[in-house]
Amino acid sequence: MRTDLTASEAQRLILEATPVLGPEIVPFPAALSRVLAETVVSSRDLPPASNSAMDGFAVRVADLAGASPERPVRLRVVFEVAAGAAPARAVGAGEAARILTGAPIPAGADSVVRQEDTAREGESVLVRIVPRPRENVRERGEDVRCGERVLESGAVIGPAEVGMLAALGRTVVAVRQRPRVAILSGGDELVEPDADVSGGRIVASNSYSMAAQCRAIGAEPSYLGIARDDPADLERRFRAGLRADVLVSSAGVSVGDRDYVRPVLEKIGCTLVFWGVKIKPGYPVCFGRFTAGDGPLVFGLPGNPVSAMMTFEQFVRPALLKMAGHRVWFRPRVRATLAERLQKGPGRLHFVRVALERKGDQVIARSTGTQSSGALRSMTLASGLLIFPAEETVLNPGDSANVQVLDESFFHSTEPGF
Repeated sequence: MRTDLTASEAQRLILEATPVLGPEIVPFPAALSRVLAETVVSSRDLPPASNSAMDGFAVRVADLAGASPERPVRLRVVFEVAAGAAPARAVGAGEAARILTGAPIPAGADSVVRQEDTAREGESVLVRIVPRPRENVRERGEDVRCGERVLESGAVIGPAEVGMLAALGRTVVAVRQRPRVAILSGGDELVEPDADVSGGRIVASNSYSMAAQCRAIGAEPSYLGIARDDPADLERRFRAGLRADVLVSSAGVSVGDRDYVRPVLEKIGCTLVFWGVKIKPGYPVCFGRFTAGDGPLVFGLPGNPVSAMMTFEQFVRPALLKMAGHRVWFRPRVRATLAERLQKGPGRLHFVRVALERKGDQVIARSTGTQSSGALRSMTLASGLLIFPAEETVLNPGDSANVQVLDESFFHSTEPGF
């Protein structure tokens, strides 16, 4: 087992050990935000027939030579084509067909004149312009051709992709499975949120924070409860989570007299890959896997609320995204200017909880206050995590640093942009 890894070394080892989950078939509306596990090839042309892009009149361009507002050309309206209806017949010389948006273009017609460029007089229409050939016509297959590769395996399905699947008649589709994550908290002092907290008891909030972190990226958490400071209870609960894809334990991974996670994991067949990453908060984090290859990836995270969330963010979250088939595993980053002085000792990379604001073209980062690993409120105030490099000891006001953006609404705007 390796110890005292850098964050990048730990992340590399985790991602190298992380598999991509297999496919499952789901109804296409349920595929939103999932990762496509097949290449979608069109079995039809879109649109399936050439149709009108406007309400107006299907015409023959040859009949309208010289048409102008001053000298409109009169055509006889011989039939109407509604959307979804087949044309009654072809359009002949000197004729027009009333046509609605989406209706198929009748044979003989080679353009559509907008209703606004005409005037109706009984059974005739006066056309005041000379249209271009195929004007206001959506051609058959101009969007998608039959046999064309439309969506590639590995694509993340968004609203447009859901609409495309519907248009192609793909009522079911293969997507990557959602990672199943078994979550456990440990400690005699812990209680559930509705329990009595007198006498120094503490709510086991970590399990709920981490379950929310799972759901935020589409993973499926299950709760194993609170393990007491007893190896037998811890083992029983760990074994209950072995069918998951990932097993996450919070607390009990340090070196105290009652930190039983590491020996219990080894007992049930988990080989620890590393323990201890040179970061703050969150040093006592461990990662393991089952050598037989049929068990979950295992993460032992610290017990302090911020440390648990932070190590989940940096190590568990990228692994879950890879498992789910995503190709992008990390948060967006911005370069930010510090609004205050930050100081630390050398040797560990710090993740500083910061609030971000824009001032003109500049992004300003300001710490959320206390950086204690137990101060969960600092996470509720944080829109980003500022990377304070391990080798640095001081960052001064006006210095710039990379920030992982947690709250992606930071990129949203109060203005429409048009």
